Amino acid sequence: MLERPDVVLTLIPLLAVSGLATRMLIVMTGIGTSLLAAPLAPVGYGAALALVFLELLAWPAAERLGGFL
Repeated sequence: MLERPDVVLTLIPLLAVSGLATRMLIVMTGIGTSLLAAPLAPVGYGAALALVFLELLAWPAAERLGGFL
């Protein structure tokens, strides 16, 4: 059975690669220009970092404090 830490550890690399995968998909299909696809690469890294900070700040602290956060 999957628990929350397992899901979070799986989501971190998936989110980090999602920006690059989206950028590659747009560039390969020829629908977007490189100007459109350029800012998409760091978006995945930012989403992964946001997930890490959210889990560090909200999840363990909320369990320790009894749900006050």
